[in-house]
Amino acid sequence: HRTSDGKLQLTMRMRRQGKDGRSSFSDTSDGITPDQLTGLTRDQMMSASGANVSFQLKRDAGTFNFEGWFKQGNGSGHFTFTPNSSFSGELARLGFGRATDEQLLSLAMGDTGLAFINELKAQGYDTATVEQLVRMSNHGVRIEYLQGLKSLGLGVKTTELVVRMKDHGVSLNFIQELNGLGYTNLSPEDLVRTKDHGVSAKYINEFVAAGYERVPLEQWVRMKDHGVSTTFVSELKELGYERIPLDELRRMKDHGVSANFIKELREVGFSNIPIDQLVRLKDHGVSASYIKKMQEKGYSNLPVDEYIRL
Repeated sequence: HRTSDGKLQLTMRMRRQGKDGRSSFSDTSDGITPDQLTGLTRDQMMSASGANVSFQLKRDAGTFNFEGWFKQGNGSGHFTFTPNSSFSGELARLGFGRATDEQLLSLAMGDTGLAFINELKAQGYDTATVEQLVRMSNHGVRIEYLQGLKSLGLGVKTTELVVRMKDHGVSLNFIQELNGLGYTNLSPEDLVRTKDHGVSAKYINEFVAAGYERVPLEQWVRMKDHGVSTTFVSELKELGYERIPLDELRRMKDHGVSANFIKELREVGFSNIPIDQLVRLKDHGVSASYIKKMQEKGYSNLPVDEYIRL
């Protein structure tokens, strides 16, 4: 089907049968331009009543032959693959070794061809074997990704690292958004760690909109790890706790001081308790229900510290 950028979204599913007789499925999905498909017209794709179709997708590693059905922009069917043995020979000439038909299929699925290899060589990647090329292809590393990383100033250089970045969801857009906030010259490891911990430009911008300054990226990672969100900030603000330093927000979260905990204390007569005291109350197990029970037993009108001692 057609995507928002005018490309066609092509998803190919393969079923492999293992030695134990069990089947496994693998999907490859990429955006391609309509002109890459030989024998498929726009009229066929957009047919209102539906149309039988037969077309090809030629890539360096081999050719896919498709047969199926299209209706109103969506199609499905089956495909066969014809490997390109001369490409296998070219890989051997370039020092990668010969590729098997199975490897050629994987390379063709990811459009890992001569242009991709030339880009790797131009950027100085450590690629030396067909297995490395296949691994990148299977993990969704495309030439656009390599070029994008280069344009953003990232010297990744190793195939394992670029695969890891792709696997962990470090997209070009993710890097660009962080760059836009001033977090530039980040290493691939920094980007993977940031993504793994759920820190995004959106997360940081929410705090900036709430009046906080930009802090080092590592501090945002710690904040996210400790469960500090702008929702927590908003809840505290409604209770009169404004512009609490980030370290204090993290401390409150770590000690279990929630907005609900503060509200319940208000209901038993304690308002505007300093954060240090809130933490001490929580650490000592002094809840609103405990205070209420003590009040019912005659221990009323006591300061907070006295309830902690009790």
